[in-house]
Amino acid sequence: MTDKKNWRTPGVVIACAGLAMTIVLGTRHGFGLYLQPMTIDLNISRETFAFAIALQNLFYGFSQPLTGMIADKFGAARVMAAGTIAYAIGLALMSYSTTGMELNLSAGLFIGIAMGCCGFSTVYGVIGRTVAPEKRSTAMGIVGAAGSMGQFLMLPYGQLLINHMGWQQALLILAVTVLLLLPLSSALVEDKKAQVQNQPKQSIPAALKEAFGHRGFMLMSIAYTVCGFQLLFVSVHFPAYLIDQKMSATTGMLALALIGLFNTFGSFTWGWLGSRYTKKYLLATLYFTRAMVVAAFILTPLSPLTVYLFASAIGFLWLGTAPITSALIAQIFGARYLSTLSGCAFMFHQVGSFLGVWLGGRIFDATGSYMLMWWITIAAGIAAALLCLPVNERQIVRGAPSAA
Repeated sequence: MTDKKNWRTPGVVIACAGLAMTIVLGTRHGFGLYLQPMTIDLNISRETFAFAIALQNLFYGFSQPLTGMIADKFGAARVMAAGTIAYAIGLALMSYSTTGMELNLSAGLFIGIAMGCCGFSTVYGVIGRTVAPEKRSTAMGIVGAAGSMGQFLMLPYGQLLINHMGWQQALLILAVTVLLLLPLSSALVEDKKAQVQNQPKQSIPAALKEAFGHRGFMLMSIAYTVCGFQLLFVSVHFPAYLIDQKMSATTGMLALALIGLFNTFGSFTWGWLGSRYTKKYLLATLYFTRAMVVAAFILTPLSPLTVYLFASAIGFLWLGTAPITSALIAQIFGARYLSTLSGCAFMFHQVGSFLGVWLGGRIFDATGSYMLMWWITIAAGIAAALLCLPVNERQIVRGAPSAA
C-alpha cells in the first residue's frame, strides 16, 4: 500500500512553512503603513491605533501556549487552518472599523488570535520534530528568512494598494491574500501516534512545570520580552517617526522593506550559527548589537542614507532570536512539546510587543517625540544581553520512551 504522507518530506515541510510565514509575517509587519492614513481619516490618536496593535500582540502572545498545546496534541495543520480564517475575518473587519473599540476587536482580538494560530511556535514545533536535531536551528533559520522575505515583498504590495485604492480596500485585498495559507497548512500534518511511541512519557502539565521551574528557560523568556518590545516599536512607529522628521511615506516603507530584506539573510545566518556555536552567547551578542545599532542611529544626523543603513543593520538582527531561542528550547527540553514551550516563551515576547507598541504611542502623545522611547529601547537591549549569559544549555535527560 502506498503511504499517502510520503510527500511531506522535510524539504516540503520547510518550503511550505516558509511560504506560510512569508504571508503571515509580511502582512503583520505592514500595519505600520496604516497608522498615518487611518488616524487622519478616522480622526483618532496615534495611541488609539497603537493600543489596538498592542492588543493584537498581547492576544498573539497569550494565545500561543494554548494554540501550541493544541498543535502538539492534535496537529499544527488544523490550528493554522483555523487561524487563517480568523486572520481574514480580522482584516475585513479592520477595513470597516471607525472607532478605537472596533479596532481593538478587529486588529486586536481577531488578528491577534489568528497570529497565535499561524505564528512561529506552531510552525517551529513541526520543524523541530521533522528535522534532525543537528539541523534544527538552520531549518528554523530558513523558515524565519522566508518570513522576512515576506516583509520585503508584502510591504511594497501593501503600500501600492494603499496608494492606488486607499487603506480600506487594501485591507480587504489582504484578507483575500491570507487565504493562501489554507493549502500550505496541509504540509504540516504529522503522525502523532508514531511520535508518542518514540518519545519519553511526559504530560503537557509536567512539561510546563519542568520548563517554568528551569532558570534558563525563564531568563531567555524574559530576554525575549525585550525582543518583542524593540521589534514592534520599530515596526509600527518607525514610518510615522520618519514622517515627523519631514521624510516621505515612501522612505518609511522602503526602510521597513529593507528590514525585511536584510532579515532574510540575518535569520538564516543566525540560525546557521546556532547549529555551530553556543546559543546563549549568540543571543547575548544579538541583543547587545541591536542596542548599539539603535544608539548609533539616534546619535547620527538623520538622512535617507542613515535611515537605510539603520534599516539594513537592524534588519540583519531582526528575527535572529526566533530560530536560536526555539532551537535552544528543543535542545534543553526535547521537541515533543516544542510548540507549547515555544508558545510560552513567545508569550513573554508579545508582552514586550504590547509594551513597545503602546508605550511608543503613549510617550509620543505625552512628549511630542519618540526620543525617550529610543533610549528605553537601547537600555532594554543591554539588559537582555546580560540575562542570556547565565542560561544553562544542558539537555534534560528523561526515562525511556512510552510504550506503543
